[in-house]
Amino acid sequence: MPIIELNNLTKKYPLPGNKSESFLAVAGISLRIEAGEIYGILGPNGAGKTTTLEMLEGLNDIDGGTATIDGIDVQTNPYKIKELIGVQLQANEYFDNLSLVELLSLFGALYGRSIDPDELLGKVNLREKAKAKPGNLSGGQKQRFSIACALVNSPKVLFLDEPTTGLDPQAKRNLWDLVLQLNRSGMTIVLTTHNMEEAESLCHRIAIMDHGKIVAEGTPQNLIMQHAPEPPQAPLHGNIEDVFLALTGHELRE
Repeated sequence: MPIIELNNLTKKYPLPGNKSESFLAVAGISLRIEAGEIYGILGPNGAGKTTTLEMLEGLNDIDGGTATIDGIDVQTNPYKIKELIGVQLQANEYFDNLSLVELLSLFGALYGRSIDPDELLGKVNLREKAKAKPGNLSGGQKQRFSIACALVNSPKVLFLDEPTTGLDPQAKRNLWDLVLQLNRSGMTIVLTTHNMEEAESLCHRIAIMDHGKIVAEGTPQNLIMQHAPEPPQAPLHGNIEDVFLALTGHELRE
C-alpha cells in the first residue's frame, strides 16, 4: 500500500533574468511509493529532485497538484506531516558548544518527546562519541549524526538528500549499512543521489528525473534491461574503489 502519493505535483520559480516569467522546476509529476521501500530519485543538477523532497517535507510550497504521506495531505496538514517524517539535509549546522547527547535531547524536547540519546547514537554507531561536539566529528560521523537527529521522532518515512556526497568509500559503505538496517526495521526511505552504485545497491525502485519530469521509473534491474541491456565493454576486473576497500579493511570505522 502506498505511504506516499504524488499527483501532478508542480513547482514554479521566476525565470532568472526575467522575473515576469516562470519555469517549472517540477513539472506535474505523479508517484506512488510503497510502505517499506527504499525509493531513489536520480537526476542531473537542476532536475527537480531536491525541490520534490522539499515539497514533501513541507519546506517548500506546492504550486499545483497534491501530495500525501500516510494518507495526510502535505499542504493542508504540514505540522502533522512533520510528526511522521525524518529529514536529513545536505548541510547541517548545530550549536557547536553542545555535545551530541545534549543536541539529541534538545531535538527530542522540540518534538515533545523524552528520548534516550545513547540508544539513538548506538543505532548510528556513534555511542563512543556521545560527549563529542559536532565540530570534532569526521565527515561520515557528521552524516550519521544527522540521521540520528532525523530519527528523534521515530519517523515512518526518512528523507535523505544526497547522504553520501563527499564521503570516502568506507564511510559511504558504513552509511549504506545504516540505511539498510533502518529499512529492515520497517522504515520507508526516500533518497536522492548522484551515485549510481548507491542507487543500484540500496533502492527497491528508482525514478529518474530530468527537466522537472520523471523520464523513467522501475526497479534497478528492470531499468537496466530496458535502457542499457548491453554494456559498452564487459568489465574484466574490479575498480579503484574495490582496491581501496580491500587495502584499508571492510571493518574499519570512522
